[in-house]
Amino acid sequence: MTYSASLEATLDAVAAHLRHARRVLFITGAGISADSGLPIYRGVGGLYDREATPEGLSIEEALSGGMFAVRPDITWKYLIQIEENCRGAMPNAAHRAIARLEEHLDRVMVFTQNVDALHRLAGSREIVEIHGNLQTLVCTACPHEETVGDLSGRAVPPRCPDCGAVLRPRVVLFGEALPEDELDRFIAAFQEGFDIVFSIGTSSVFPYIVQPVVLAATSGIPTVEINPGQTQLSDIVDFYLPLGAAEAMAALAQKLGLDLDDAVAG
Repeated sequence: MTYSASLEATLDAVAAHLRHARRVLFITGAGISADSGLPIYRGVGGLYDREATPEGLSIEEALSGGMFAVRPDITWKYLIQIEENCRGAMPNAAHRAIARLEEHLDRVMVFTQNVDALHRLAGSREIVEIHGNLQTLVCTACPHEETVGDLSGRAVPPRCPDCGAVLRPRVVLFGEALPEDELDRFIAAFQEGFDIVFSIGTSSVFPYIVQPVVLAATSGIPTVEINPGQTQLSDIVDFYLPLGAAEAMAALAQKLGLDLDDAVAG
């Protein structure tokens, strides 16, 4: 791929920082999975462009903790639609490059908004899934928990095999608090320090996504944004790459001599 001189220089500069880094943080959003064929969601997504669902609800209302409490069938209807759109997706070059970097650095942490599990499938090990994932189902009434490959063939809403209560995926629904244990783990890692911080494929609208990048930038830690469209971080970061996630990370991997073709999925 041929790039403009300025973009090539930016890629070279980011690659140079990565060569000297030992601890790297990747903050990722829906855009990193777009090259795996997943839709970019509005809220949870652009899968939903209409103003209201057939039930007359916004998608945020349908996927809220309050709705789940009174009409879990409605919430599950749209959770299953999201899962169906994730089903069969495979990690792309961006996921694989991040996982491959773990072999060469002391620490690579992924702080992701995504619930598609593609970072785990690519082989990344230290992942903070701040919005949870669709593969872990927990009972709302008893300790039952199970891991599922997909949700095909499940009743809506699915029921606990032990007590018959409604199951839910371990995801953060609208109006619910972020998981404190995952936040604490991320904060502890951030306080220990990173040598470079990436924001990849996120619209950067949530404070918990924006603030770590801003804090890193104001502390003199190199910061990188990879996003085809500009966000509020684009003028704050040290390096802005107006590229798709897979293209940008593949280009950086090539400059670093990383072979992504034999990356092992975990």
